[in-house]
Amino acid sequence: MPLDPVACRGRVTFALLAYCFIFCLIPLTLRKNDSFVQSHVRQGLALCLCEMAVFLASIVLPSLMKPALFIFVAASVWGMLHVLRGQTPALPFISSLSQKFDI
Repeated sequence: MPLDPVACRGRVTFALLAYCFIFCLIPLTLRKNDSFVQSHVRQGLALCLCEMAVFLASIVLPSLMKPALFIFVAASVWGMLHVLRGQTPALPFISSLSQKFDI
């Protein structure tokens, strides 16, 4: 059965939102039955929590913010590229954190 292009576009849009900081909550609530989107939401949520933790830690250690932010942005872009390819990769370190979420 051929894939519906409109449905695929919706999946990709929601999976891309998963890697956009706090916007990961949108596909978390609206696409609960889509395993492709949920796997990206788990990783996006883990990235979001790590970014918030780094932000809070940067209050004490301001020099931590720029390198950590660069790493998290690079991880988000890498995840988005895999969404556009239709793949569900395991982001290093983030994937192990994301497996702990029961969504």
